[in-house]
Amino acid sequence: MPIKSKAQRRKFAQLLIEGKISPETFEEWNRAAGKAELPERLHPKAKVKPKRKVKSKRKVKSKRKVKSKRKVKSKRKARSKRKVKSKR
Repeated sequence: MPIKSKAQRRKFAQLLIEGKISPETFEEWNRAAGKAELPERLHPKAKVKPKRKVKSKRKVKSKRKVKSKRKVKSKRKARSKRKVKSKR
């Protein structure tokens, strides 16, 4: 497996120093790459896309209980009758 990028070369050199691969293996892969100018990375890192701004949610108006005019008038009459009775 030849080395395909500068980043791979650095990684395999680190593994060689740590003793995880043999010097023969490293030399074999390094020789297979040759003198060619290697790219920094084989697959460039993906660019981070800016996050899409979330639209604010539409506020839902609370439904008010609408009292009918008849109920309101009848309650007013009942209150006034109570006041009259209590005064006597």
